[in-house]
Amino acid sequence: MSVRERKERERASRHRLIVATARELAEARGWDAVTTRRLAEQIEYSQPVLYSHFRGKKEIVGAVALEGFAELAEALRAAAPDGATGRQAVTAVARAYTDFAARNPALYDAMFSLDNGLLFADEDTPAPMRAAFDAIDRPLAGHAQGGASGLVTEVFWATLHGLVTLTRGGRLPAAHAADRLTLLVDRFVPR
Repeated sequence: MSVRERKERERASRHRLIVATARELAEARGWDAVTTRRLAEQIEYSQPVLYSHFRGKKEIVGAVALEGFAELAEALRAAAPDGATGRQAVTAVARAYTDFAARNPALYDAMFSLDNGLLFADEDTPAPMRAAFDAIDRPLAGHAQGGASGLVTEVFWATLHGLVTLTRGGRLPAAHAADRLTLLVDRFVPR
């Protein structure tokens, strides 16, 4: 292995370490606890090394969010594998989505609530975000009422996000979460 290849591998390893440490710290203590100074101390590198990978916290949050979208897409595809469509698949995706958000609150915040510099519904939208959208769109396609599946998927996703956010914030009682998902699926996929 050449010196250049070794340095590239070490750089990639440091990058993963920064992202993993930021995520762990956020899950344990919240995103306010994630500072470049604290991250540098945790990973045992200087702040300039950290800044050689990321311009600041916003980019770190974005990197964590992209990991989150890749994990979300994987969870949604596992809930409704290729070819699974219709009411059962849409219900499974909705449950997998809300379960993912409940298991990963800080990660979910990085994906949707914090300034992460990522663009939705744009030609520059990163692949992990498109994969998460596609994992929601696929079981809805052809079965949902309301026209073009992309718009239907956007509204379905926005509704899921609203339910997650309001439930997490204590604005909706968690005891009725399953009933809300049933009602949501009923509105998008007729029986």
